Amino acid sequence: MCALAWAAIAAHAGFDSLRYCDRGPALSAAQQDRLLRFAAIVRGELESAGVSMAIVSRSGVNLERFEHRYSHAGISLRASENAPWSVRQLYYACDERRPRLFDQGLAGFVFGGDDPDGGFVSIVLLPADAATPIEQAALDNATALRLLAATYSANAYAWSIRYQNCNQWLAELLAAGWGALADGDDLRPRAQAWLRAAGYAPEPVRVDSHALMFAGSFVPWLRYDDHPEDDRFALRFVTSLPKAIEAFVRARQPQARRIELCHREGRVVVREGWTPLRGGCVAEPGDREIALD
Repeated sequence: MCALAWAAIAAHAGFDSLRYCDRGPALSAAQQDRLLRFAAIVRGELESAGVSMAIVSRSGVNLERFEHRYSHAGISLRASENAPWSVRQLYYACDERRPRLFDQGLAGFVFGGDDPDGGFVSIVLLPADAATPIEQAALDNATALRLLAATYSANAYAWSIRYQNCNQWLAELLAAGWGALADGDDLRPRAQAWLRAAGYAPEPVRVDSHALMFAGSFVPWLRYDDHPEDDRFALRFVTSLPKAIEAFVRARQPQARRIELCHREGRVVVREGWTPLRGGCVAEPGDREIALD
């Protein structure tokens, strides 16, 4: 689980976000079938791209009011020991109340969205010379685990090593790979220093409810003591999200390619390029449309 539950709390001005550590509603056979076929289409895009890794993001918690479509990102690896194209990611283990490194099959990754009847997936494909060090870092268990914080926070401050969310782990993995950072106990601070120097700049997320500050006292994956005091008072949180990671990758690797897919009402829309798909999963000229039903 890597949901920005704090944003959902602000959006709902209530405390039902405890449900993010419960199992989601049971899916109907038709919903499962559509999601499996959508996952197969995503996998087909990865296979046909002729790459060995990709940065993948999925829509999960609805963050549209904060101008974010994606809440969770990881590295899809063709050479994964789990299964081809499994997604290596930080995952919050609710029962243990701690972060784990988790290799999840691509279908499971797609199933992780909040809305089984619609959702988005983004694929970022790197040039080979840029992909190789990231793939090596992701497949190196020692490096991948060294970058894993001991304590999880869904709204972790991007410039602190006290906590971490799933997207921050990915950002620091990019730093370890592209910065050729040697392993060591101080790998996380060195990764963050490299990110700062390289221009990584997650934009502040502004929320509009003080209820989330109170919620942090009893929701185990919400923490605020790593954020600067001025940001806390202003309800402004600098935390890593897929949007910032994709912008950073695009700026650093102008030859990177992006494929975005969505599904809704028995259809899939596929777009190549950096212009986002429209909300509602509506095809426009140049997009491909695939029937699921």
